[in-house]
Parts: sequence; C-alpha cells; structure tokens
Amino acid sequence: MARRRMIYEGKAKILYEGPEPDTLIQYFKDDATAFNAEKHAVIEGKGVLNNRMSEFFMTGLSQIGVPNHFIRRLNMREQLVRMVEIIPLEVVVRNVAAGSMAKRLGMNEGTELPRPIIEFYLKDDALGDPMVTEEHIIAFNWASQQDIDDMIALALRVNDYMSGLMYGVGIKLVDFKIEVGRVFEGDFQRLIVADEISPDSCRLWDIQSGRKLDKDVFRHELGDLSEAYTEVARRLGVLPRNGATTKGPKLVQ
Repeated sequence: MARRRMIYEGKAKILYEGPEPDTLIQYFKDDATAFNAEKHAVIEGKGVLNNRMSEFFMTGLSQIGVPNHFIRRLNMREQLVRMVEIIPLEVVVRNVAAGSMAKRLGMNEGTELPRPIIEFYLKDDALGDPMVTEEHIIAFNWASQQDIDDMIALALRVNDYMSGLMYGVGIKLVDFKIEVGRVFEGDFQRLIVADEISPDSCRLWDIQSGRKLDKDVFRHELGDLSEAYTEVARRLGVLPRNGATTKGPKLVQ
C-alpha cells in the first residue's frame, strides 16, 4: 500500500490526502486533551466512538439540509470528507451557563440562558483560543459580515437539530462548538460545517441526574471517559445497548 501523505495533525485527529480530488481522510485518534493540551491521556476506543458519532450527527444534518463536509465513513477510525478552507474561528453555541462562561460572568453552572448565545473564539493554541468579537473578525479579515451571518445561521440550525435529538434520549445539550469551512463551486462560495461533532466538542448532561457525559469527565476526573462516551452512543443507537464497552484510559506521562 502506498504511504499516505499527511496534511495536518491536531490534538484529536489526523488529516490525510484523500483518494479523490478535493477530499481528505479524517482519522480519529484516541488522544484526549484538556486545558490547552496541558492534560493528556490516551483513551482506548475513543477515536472509534467519535468517528461513529460524528458520522451519525453529520448524516442527520445532511438529511435536514445543513451542509457539511462528511462524505462517508471508510472504517472504524476514518471517514472521507470534503476539503474546505477552514475559517480560523470556533463557533460556540451556549444553551446553559457552564465552563468559561459561568466563570467569566459569575453565573451558577447550570443556569438556563434566555436564548442560545453564540460566541466566537480565535483558533490559536499559543494564545489559548481567545474569545473575539464580530468587530475583531471583520477588522482582521478572518471573515466577512456575510460569513458571520452565515456561521450564526448554521450554528443555530445545528443547535436546533442537536438539542432535539439529545432531548429525545434524555440528554441536555448544554453547549457545543463547530468549525466552519468555505467551499467554492465555480465563482460561488458557500459555508459548510466541518471538523467533527462528538462528545469532544459538546457539553452533554443527563437530564435526570445531571451526570456529565462529555470531555468534562476527563477534564475534572469525574469517572471513566470511555464509559460516558459509550453511554451517549448507546442512547443514540450508534452502538447496541448490550454491546461491549471500550476499555479504560491509558495515561500518557
């Protein structure tokens, strides 16, 4: 087999050159990171779970007309995706006060917000992914006003879909982040959802107990991350309820 050309390696995924023009192979690693990669572990099976769940969410979004980069899953850890020009911003949608928002505004974690709140963060690990305003985005030419409007519209549609889906399986969608990329069709440009949607990029709480089912389990040492992710996958029907769970974490010093 010919050696594949790696395009990019991030904290949780590797991108390889795809087999078709304007495609990439997205490989999901087992690495878990927190606090800007200051905390790191390898959680056996995490990449498999995130690959399957991201496929599930992206396929559902396509079915309701939300454009995204997913083409098809190739195997347990890889999927074929469309090549996009990533806008260097994380788009965060918050339904409930938690994490940095709760700390920044002195709010009690779990406070329901009066409406979904959208925040933008610059993708820059060296700076700790700082929050930026629309004025910053336009002034520094990271995106245009039309791009911002389109990103907000995409994020709210994803929120509507994900909130309803999670509520149906007893999970509260507290917040999540997406990345957005540009694709060009002739002279026409449009924005689509890219990267991944998984418990790595969402805060998910059990509605009845408040138990956390997302990466906060790893951040704050609240239990077994693989068990939390497996529970989400089972509730969504991505994994059979009587299937084997993944093994526990293997810490990397």
